[in-house]
Amino acid sequence: MSINIQRTSQKRVVIVGGGLGGLRLAEALKGSGMQVVLIDKNNYHQFPPLIYQVASAGLAPSNISFPFRQIFRKRKDFYFRMAEARAVFPDRKILQTSIGKISYDYLVFAAGATTNFFGNKNVEEWAIPMRHLDEAMGLRNVLLSNLERALTCATEEERQELLNVVIVGGGATGVEIAGAISEMKRYVIPYDYPDMDASHMHIYLLEAGDRLLAGMSQQSSDKALEFLKDMGVDVQFGKMVTDYKDYRVMIKDGTSIATRTFLWVSGIRAQPITGIDGNMLGRGFRILVDGCNRVRGMKNVFAIGDQCLMTADPRYPNGHPQLAQVAIQQARQLADNLVRLSHHNNDLKPFHYHDLGSMATIGRNKAVADIGKVHSQGFMAWLLWLVVHLRSILGVRNKLMVMLSWAWQYFSYAGSIRNIVYATKPKIIIERIKREANTHLGTDMMEDEEKEKE
Repeated sequence: MSINIQRTSQKRVVIVGGGLGGLRLAEALKGSGMQVVLIDKNNYHQFPPLIYQVASAGLAPSNISFPFRQIFRKRKDFYFRMAEARAVFPDRKILQTSIGKISYDYLVFAAGATTNFFGNKNVEEWAIPMRHLDEAMGLRNVLLSNLERALTCATEEERQELLNVVIVGGGATGVEIAGAISEMKRYVIPYDYPDMDASHMHIYLLEAGDRLLAGMSQQSSDKALEFLKDMGVDVQFGKMVTDYKDYRVMIKDGTSIATRTFLWVSGIRAQPITGIDGNMLGRGFRILVDGCNRVRGMKNVFAIGDQCLMTADPRYPNGHPQLAQVAIQQARQLADNLVRLSHHNNDLKPFHYHDLGSMATIGRNKAVADIGKVHSQGFMAWLLWLVVHLRSILGVRNKLMVMLSWAWQYFSYAGSIRNIVYATKPKIIIERIKREANTHLGTDMMEDEEKEKE
């Protein structure tokens, strides 16, 4: 396999990851005179803030995803390759991917973060994460299939395991998915499953700390807790999950909860890349960068968003929060700096984060928002959340579909996307995945060559 992109006299920028930061960077480099190559393991951009609505069967996957090739359909000097980044060799300006090597003038890591299981292999094997669209679809299948099975299982013990939902992590994702499943319990189950007693379904939200939404104000945290309790969610603090055995979530204090729907949204860690490790990584395995997002010790390699850790800003000595706005703003600034470098101007402008606020939605007419010193809760915060997220979705069709879905569900909850669909991989795809996995061997050989040169 080969990247198959012809080298020209243009400077080449390789962007790894087409999330909010990577996509915005690729867009901002339009007309820069540089060749832009975007690499992502999927062929579509996804909108992370609404992934939980796919998981709870509120939205279709296509409503919050958009193919890269359609986004950049008329773009000159732009190339997309569906692949995974394996390793970087900065001395040779080469990135090894699952489909071959690619040289670069400037390399930008914007692959975001993945779920952090904190080394607990058993939890990693059994828990359901919710960082990506395919994981959300997996959770939707689990929720719906467990409801179906609960109607036909042989014992009460198994039925309760199927109906209990345990969510680990009290951040925005945990709060939002807990609220969404609670509304599903209240508005969907009584009508779709009339022969099931919905009161037997229990939703637990476990948080190791002492409050929800730790990154938001205390006022918003308290209101979110109030909303969830009113919706019937069992919120428990000081609960550190240590294991998952025999369909039971094991907690450090010796207690346990029986469940076959075990969601893990407790933490994230940056996507790893061979060649950047050791003292080049900080908290959460994030790549250490200077004030201009340049990877420390590397001249033409940069990182933005969740994948990087910038400590140069005195307002954020432990790094910026891992929010969408940080990635978007860093992408805009880095685009300007890359254009400067391409014109042999090394006077780069440092990044300064402008905090636009944070918000989280819990359910219908229930949300919290912190915008500067203004704290809003309830209907107005919920309306603001709707407007902000609707504006951020790519594509006019997707905006209209999401708006119509929200409007329809607001009055009826009669969605038609509660289908249990398991994708089947044809043999040709399975064989291709195996071949691409073998590129790790090629990466190892390149590393050995580098060591021999040293």
